[in-house]
Amino acid sequence: MHAQLERRLPLPAPKGHSAAIHLISLVARIIVLLGLLLPGSVPANPNGEPAQTAEAPPPRPETPVVATPVPGSGEADLILMNRHVVRFRSSLLGSPASQRAERGERNLAAILARDESDEVKVQHNQMGNIFLVGGQLAFILTHDDVDRLSGETLEGLTHSTLDKLRTVIAETRESRDSEAMARGAAAAAGATVVALLLILALNRLHAGISRRLVSAIGQKARHLKLGGTELIRRDRVLAAVRWLMSASYWLLTLLLGYAWLGFVLARFPFTRAWGEQLNGYMLGMLFDLGRGILTTLPNLLIAAIMFLLARGVVGLLKPLFDHVSAGASGIGWLDQDTVEPTRKITNILIWIFALVMAYPYLPGAHTEAFKGMSVLIGLMVSLGASSIVGQGASGLILMYSRTLRTGEYVRIGEHEGTIVDISLFTTRLRTGRGAEITLPNALIVGSATRNYSRTVTGEGFMVDTSVTIGYDTPWRQVEAMLIEAARRTPGILTTPSPRVFQTALSDYYPEYCLVAQALPAGAHPRAEVVSRLHANIQDVFNEHGVQIMSPHYMSDPANDKIVPREKWYAPPAREPDA
Repeated sequence: MHAQLERRLPLPAPKGHSAAIHLISLVARIIVLLGLLLPGSVPANPNGEPAQTAEAPPPRPETPVVATPVPGSGEADLILMNRHVVRFRSSLLGSPASQRAERGERNLAAILARDESDEVKVQHNQMGNIFLVGGQLAFILTHDDVDRLSGETLEGLTHSTLDKLRTVIAETRESRDSEAMARGAAAAAGATVVALLLILALNRLHAGISRRLVSAIGQKARHLKLGGTELIRRDRVLAAVRWLMSASYWLLTLLLGYAWLGFVLARFPFTRAWGEQLNGYMLGMLFDLGRGILTTLPNLLIAAIMFLLARGVVGLLKPLFDHVSAGASGIGWLDQDTVEPTRKITNILIWIFALVMAYPYLPGAHTEAFKGMSVLIGLMVSLGASSIVGQGASGLILMYSRTLRTGEYVRIGEHEGTIVDISLFTTRLRTGRGAEITLPNALIVGSATRNYSRTVTGEGFMVDTSVTIGYDTPWRQVEAMLIEAARRTPGILTTPSPRVFQTALSDYYPEYCLVAQALPAGAHPRAEVVSRLHANIQDVFNEHGVQIMSPHYMSDPANDKIVPREKWYAPPAREPDA
């Protein structure tokens, strides 16, 4: 056996030295090997296998002699029949790991090429564990080949290597068995036929389902119309459905091809390792997926219960809000003006609370991706939400302080109109002159607001306008003319009666302000009421020969600046029918 061991350990070629020097070097190497192997070797029995003898002295309890790793030698794998047998992590007798792996492959190939015994044995030695196949040296495992970081031991590494080595030997013998190869080829051919039939059936199923889905969606899309306009474009829906069907078809085809490839490769010894890797990866992925689903189901159930409870609470509060919103009596501070914002805020808080409670039970909630996304969202909110929070707080102030109400006519700064909507962030005004103004709530809170609808008696809104008339016109006549103009204007109420106030005594004329109450008929009618009132004021003053001094009085004109009645309907104006 020592002669065979010597033949399998390559020797350096002579470098021009004499034959005597080379012979001495060879004898020295043989003596070193004999000294290493003799303490753990045993004489062979007649059938060539090593056997322990009763006279053999027990090994001395000396420190095992291990090879010193060569710096930068790296690691190398011994692979045979595409199977990983063992990984060498150190050098041995000056041979690096790569050379040990190459030598082991050559030894195993040479041993398996002979039709001899396939019995695998391990002989323990101070150097390590010697692997013998059919009584011949295959390779040696040392203590430095153990992966100590993973807690591996030499005994465990030896057992796993034995199992892999026996599998490689069995597959090598199987690869030379023509009957076994024929069975594998027949199984591969049968699997190929089955895979082709399944792909053909899948293709027909895909075509049939696609036709039915396209037809059903086409019919449904025709009915999804609002005012004669399609809500969803039919061609876009059909394109999306076709894409989903094609993606599903190709995914199933690829999975079927993957399973077929793994099955076929596993039928032949040389490619069986590849097939087992493919099948193991697929089964491992499916196992991990199933285990993840089963592990997640209880947490998903708890999260679903949280959301169901939130939905139940929202449903319990809905009748209360609907009762107040329908115009029934309010409950404390909750009335018809504040019920809608209160409903929205309450629902939002309930759902946020449910989300916070269910968050730890959501899949992936404890992953680094979820944590990073949470930090990013928090940073974005903290940096960019200051103005949004301010606008929202202003909206809540307007709603709950009841400063403004929908339908009231107000003047905010230079903007005047009827309030049509008060939201959390903005308020919309409709001027009645073809424009709608959207004002930020923070601007409204910081500005003076003039409300023309709050001080009225009963329903309606206030209308006011100002004129300046010279001191030579009696103020009683001016007041009577303004009240007459208000009386002629449709929409202005007689009760309460219009009133006239002298708001200023300027250098050249007094300023008169007419205040009246009109019916609440929306923003556009109010603009019309104001326009008709101004027209009637001009007519009444013209009828009585009183000129309006606005906007500025410079000096007395040669003639009074009035329009006589006969010129009221100068072309292209037309006098209305009586």
